[in-house]
Amino acid sequence: MITNIKQFQFFIFALYLLYSTIAPAAEQVFDPNHTLYNNALNEFVKEGLVDYAELNRNPHSLNRYLTGLSQVKEPVFKSWEGNQQLAYLINLYNAATLKLIVDYYPVKSIKDIGGFFKGPWGQPVVKLFEDTITLNTLEHKIIRKNYNEPRIHVALVCAAKGCPPLRSEAYTGEKLNRQLENQSKVFLDSHKGMQINRQNRVVYLSPIFKWYGKDFVNKYTPESGFKGFNRTEQAVLNFCSEYLSEEDHKYLQTAGYSVENLDYDWSLNEQYPNTKR
Repeated sequence: MITNIKQFQFFIFALYLLYSTIAPAAEQVFDPNHTLYNNALNEFVKEGLVDYAELNRNPHSLNRYLTGLSQVKEPVFKSWEGNQQLAYLINLYNAATLKLIVDYYPVKSIKDIGGFFKGPWGQPVVKLFEDTITLNTLEHKIIRKNYNEPRIHVALVCAAKGCPPLRSEAYTGEKLNRQLENQSKVFLDSHKGMQINRQNRVVYLSPIFKWYGKDFVNKYTPESGFKGFNRTEQAVLNFCSEYLSEEDHKYLQTAGYSVENLDYDWSLNEQYPNTKR
């Protein structure tokens, strides 16, 4: 029986300690800075490539991070502002893709996962709002459907070398616009994002812009310029021109050239491929 204030205070403190020990993980507060994911990216990602062998041996931060994301309730998610929602979903897609590779590692390509009728993007591997969905559902029926942000296509990374590079930091709502701007420039400056061959008058673009070109139309269709191209092509070229040097920007707007697709490298975006470590 509690007989004085000190005993009462001790009793309350003991209850707090007990609750802190046994409280379910679902009660944990979501970290908007995505610290656990940052830890994993800092440790296993360098210059856009992943040390999958080491991540396979030490997946703890990644697994804990994904568990934390899965515990966010839909009403809580909907209470966030748009950039925080989108950062959460981009991180979820990229982290779930990393886990998919780790779960099947070693593989030479993400396309080696799954069968003819249900490839890697059709596997139910993404835990979201007390449900388990596929990467396809997350990308096409949630992110692309609900967010008018074509720059997601330089941020979502499908574990292939042809993809944009995987950042060594998590996306956050506060920094999302700056991060997407940087990703766009980095990707288009790379040989796998865009190449300009003035001699042959050809602009080579990643197939990503062919697959998802229509997503750029609403935001990037120019009022003039880029004659000889359809509306989707105009929007993509206008988007690309924003991240180029002044010389390349002018070339895209004024020069007569054709557009062709680059080859897409589906090999794993791995730091140390085909080696035993």
